Amino acid sequence: MTIERRSDDTLGLYCGIDWATDHHDVAIIDSDGHVVARGRVSNDAPGFSALLTLLAEAGDSAADPIPVGIEIDHGLWMAALRETGRVIYPINPLAASRYRTRYSVSGAKSDATDAVLLANIVRTDPDAHRPLPADTEAAQAIRVLARAQQDAVWARQQVGNQVRDLLKEFYPAAIVAFADLDGGLTRPDARAILAAAPTPAQAAKLTPARLRRLLTKAGRKRYLDRDIARLREVFSDTYL
Repeated sequence: MTIERRSDDTLGLYCGIDWATDHHDVAIIDSDGHVVARGRVSNDAPGFSALLTLLAEAGDSAADPIPVGIEIDHGLWMAALRETGRVIYPINPLAASRYRTRYSVSGAKSDATDAVLLANIVRTDPDAHRPLPADTEAAQAIRVLARAQQDAVWARQQVGNQVRDLLKEFYPAAIVAFADLDGGLTRPDARAILAAAPTPAQAAKLTPARLRRLLTKAGRKRYLDRDIARLREVFSDTYL
């Protein structure tokens, strides 16, 4: 999943999900209609987890869950989403096509653009669309699991933010080394290296042979020489 972020504003956020058979495009906008985050998630359990992560990273919380606009109102994936407790607006595809001309002269359909369109519908015209009502007993059976998963994502995001804040104060080289890579500090190779060298002084003493063993143990097989050289340079650099 790819994610693009524009700002850290967590107030007045709205989510749009353009539904497809195998994947869904997601966009989160702020109260001014600016895209805060976007991504593509798969139509399965890992994709649902990725959606919750994207929402949490944008500012979603138990106290203020981000409302969602989507062109569907049924299915197991949808049931899991609605049982997270947020307001969900099922937008009729015909209504969405009429909104499309407001944002595009051609009115052409695009999955990524339609996700922003659905988020804007929730932002500008929530009173014109009816939120999903309470679900059936069968769908409510997954409420506990879905809510527990979302709570775990929120907790993980909070702890991750705390860890990054601490590293900025004590171990900035770790931020430079891993924060911009896919997975960041949760990557297996990042966790292996930080466990072996939990202080900046220890990281600076890591030899190429030691780094190779750590990366290999973490499952890395490609570009080892390149990344070992980069990590050595990062860890031996001067920081405030």
